[in-house]
Amino acid sequence: MSVEFIGMIQQHKVSETHRPDGPAIDVDYVRAFAQAHEQAGFNRILVPHSSTGPDATLTIAYAASVTSRVHFMLAHRPGFVSPTLAARQIATLDHFSGGRLAVHFISGGSDDEQRRDGDYLNHDERYARTDEYLQILRRVWTEDQPFDFDGRFYRFERAFSEVKPKQTPHVPIYFGGASAPALEVAGKHADVYALWGESKQQVLEQITRVRAEAAKHGRSVRFSVSFRPILAATEKAAWERAEHILEETRRLRVEQGFSRGGPQQSEGARRLLAAAGDGVRADDRLWTAIAKEIGGRSNSTALVGTPEQVAQTLAEYYELGVTTFLVRGFDPLEDAIDYGKELIPATRELTSRARRAA
Repeated sequence: MSVEFIGMIQQHKVSETHRPDGPAIDVDYVRAFAQAHEQAGFNRILVPHSSTGPDATLTIAYAASVTSRVHFMLAHRPGFVSPTLAARQIATLDHFSGGRLAVHFISGGSDDEQRRDGDYLNHDERYARTDEYLQILRRVWTEDQPFDFDGRFYRFERAFSEVKPKQTPHVPIYFGGASAPALEVAGKHADVYALWGESKQQVLEQITRVRAEAAKHGRSVRFSVSFRPILAATEKAAWERAEHILEETRRLRVEQGFSRGGPQQSEGARRLLAAAGDGVRADDRLWTAIAKEIGGRSNSTALVGTPEQVAQTLAEYYELGVTTFLVRGFDPLEDAIDYGKELIPATRELTSRARRAA
């Protein structure tokens, strides 16, 4: 399968090295950011979810209106909207975006984050709810008659939607989570299983586990890995840039009153922090210093080197079975433009060559 690239946009400029400034929504920035991804050759753009930020669904509706080719991925947390209503909203957005929508379902790795929106289920209960939620979504999207449902978390009578997704049988389902309950849900429902940026050995082990879970249901799953590429014209300059990024991250955290990040609750965060053991480098190019600084929150591991070197590393992950890469930079808009110049074309050429040789 051809390699795919996913970027990520937020509603204003912010990253580990850029302190949030101005309003929570910068419409001009969102437009420029979305169009930059389209021009750079990204296949899809993720709009993330947080319990304090702007609504991702409405952001995608706007970003889709100012682009024509690039696809989108909505980050969505089960539990805050009825699945019957969510099914109709997602199907509607798929139509208005021209069939360019996918959804990444996030069960939630932090109790504190979930409780901001009134969710007090524990970790395993959240994944059990996601399993039920996705069962209902699939039925609403695909069944042509009303149906009743009586489960542990949801109960409906004559659930039905007149609007079905533009894509058939439904929008692509992305899913992440590294714990045992998460892998069970992934095997049953995921079209694409998403990992954070782990070592090649860790990724291979997780691919093997997810494939085994999917095989129990007669399914196959594709795989995505997330990285923060740090590029420069020479390898030495790339590592110098990485160290500068770490210094800026630490400086801004001190300015904002943050201590060094304690570990996030999720199993994915634990695996992220374990990628380099006691150090901050794994394999040839995987750099985990930022992940360790912020406690494994979000996709925070980097690949460091020249565009050619990082493309070669991505091609090695492709050989393991990874077909999608979510890449975003510490200078978000500028890096998205930069990735389109060399990294994305070079990776596509290497992976295309590998497919022809297979």
